Amino acid sequence: VFGKDINLILVLSNLSSDRKSVRVDMSASTILYTRRAVAEILKAATSVELGPKQGKHIRVKIPYSHYGKYLTTDKRIQVTALCEVMRTHGLKLLVEKTIILEDTNIIIKLPRRVVVNKAVSLEISYANPLPEPVSRCVLLVTLMNQQVKINLARLAPRERSKIYFEFTPRRVGPLQLQVDFSCDKFSHVKGFVTIAVAPA
Repeated sequence: VFGKDINLILVLSNLSSDRKSVRVDMSASTILYTRRAVAEILKAATSVELGPKQGKHIRVKIPYSHYGKYLTTDKRIQVTALCEVMRTHGLKLLVEKTIILEDTNIIIKLPRRVVVNKAVSLEISYANPLPEPVSRCVLLVTLMNQQVKINLARLAPRERSKIYFEFTPRRVGPLQLQVDFSCDKFSHVKGFVTIAVAPA
């Protein structure tokens, strides 16, 4: 989840009946959706001895403090591990994983029934998932082809807050509401719901 430390486990298994010595070079970078690297956030190397038919786990931790300021709006991190079996004429294995961090920041609560030409109030809840305060918070609400910009108070670390948004639907049928939350430390955290507008 965005704002928290990332914990990964690399599993190495020796399927042969001989002992193996493996060197593991690990790296992680924030990337764009095109897989283009933005910034390297982790570089580590270790060696592992594996007995016959033995498996071992290597734990890797990427703290938020290492990746937070380098993350793009795509919220993607590419982790690679180059495993080289020593004394085997350069036998290598490359393991790659792309992590897409989830947002759990926006929660939109609707009343049980929404009726055309009748005012309705929605609850929009938003949060700061980071271990540090955020300021210059802005909520952009898009509904019925109109955008409303709402300036919000700063949020303490891990704080959740909410506002109430009132509108009157003018036609029957599905209506999409989109919410976009930005601040000085991150931007474009989105949430959306489809509202079923019933006849009067």
